[in-house]
Amino acid sequence: MATMREVVFVDGVRTPFGRAGEKGMYASTRADDLAVKALQGLVNRNPDLPLDRVDDVGIAATTQQGDQGLTLGRTVSILAGLPTTVPGFALDRMCAGAMTVTAMMGGAIGSGQYDLAIAGGVEHMGHHPIGLNADPNPRFVAEKLVSPDALNMGITAERLHDRFPELTKERADRFGMLSQHKVQAAYDRGDIQADLVPVAYKTSEGWGLATEDEGRRPNTTMEDLAGLKTPFRPHGRVTAGTSSPLTDGATISLLAGGDTARELGLSAKMRMVSFAFAGVEPEVMGLGPVPSTEKALKKAGLKIEDIGLFELNEAFAVQVLSFTDHFGIADDDPRVNPWGGAIAFGHPLAASGVRLMVQLARQFEQRPDVRFGVTAMCVGLGQGGTVIWENPHFNGKKGK
Repeated sequence: MATMREVVFVDGVRTPFGRAGEKGMYASTRADDLAVKALQGLVNRNPDLPLDRVDDVGIAATTQQGDQGLTLGRTVSILAGLPTTVPGFALDRMCAGAMTVTAMMGGAIGSGQYDLAIAGGVEHMGHHPIGLNADPNPRFVAEKLVSPDALNMGITAERLHDRFPELTKERADRFGMLSQHKVQAAYDRGDIQADLVPVAYKTSEGWGLATEDEGRRPNTTMEDLAGLKTPFRPHGRVTAGTSSPLTDGATISLLAGGDTARELGLSAKMRMVSFAFAGVEPEVMGLGPVPSTEKALKKAGLKIEDIGLFELNEAFAVQVLSFTDHFGIADDDPRVNPWGGAIAFGHPLAASGVRLMVQLARQFEQRPDVRFGVTAMCVGLGQGGTVIWENPHFNGKKGK
């Protein structure tokens, strides 16, 4: 049996994220075209990549219909100008779609089946709202397998507050506010823009060019958040200020075998160490990253103390806090989402996993003192996903 190959994250880019809905900048842009722009941006950044050597293109979407259907990996590959000899597929694991494609491609590369693979995701939540035309099997409710409101992500977040009273609204508000502030600080330093692919879009007022994420609220204060409504429950604790907004956007990444990357002169921004997915009760789906991270750490032979950076998807502030509390990590630990997260950037469901990776890769470049990083996220219907990465720039001098 062949030994596992080194798997490296060569590069990753994304479109700027837009607010979903009629007033959002991508309201008249097709979902598949967002993915095409991201893929073309990746190819343009890697002009020496032999496109005919790409073994597969996987693009995830949660609602696979209309302009988000028709086997996205294949259609986007063709539309982006890749050779017709390159195959492609679509995948759905709700919020962890792109993360799952990346993990599966990594497994295929590690086992020697693939040399080069492209993995990403797209979600146009303006065109395809959560659960649009979904038809859940009536057995879920009739046989009491799942609570009727388990598909309402906001209610699952409220239940985390119920289960862990120490996760107060004030803590969640503060986390949400700081996410907004950290994202703006990262923009001010120029940390985010380098990995954004500009996208031309059309509105009733004419053409525009998307170069930044649209939904940011950098001036958010605790007083602003204290006055917001709780839409998921009367007198609840989850608000728009502590939730990821509905978002349109696409992400794409390039993975390779370590030997293939060296052969082709491709950079290695990260090395894949391990990945894991796990299930939890759908009613508290936000807990999913806890068991998936524990599994990934065990597979890697690591402990949580070995992790120097965490990129955690902020579906809701309380969901991230349930993770950090479990592992004994402080709310303001500088290792956690140092550039902010989805509360400010937005969360285009299936695309978000690769956004986490793109940011971690950029942070690795700046932090040679950090050896290991985690990308993790919760998933609808009670799941979690985690990928552990190693920093190829690690100098062994200090840090984790």
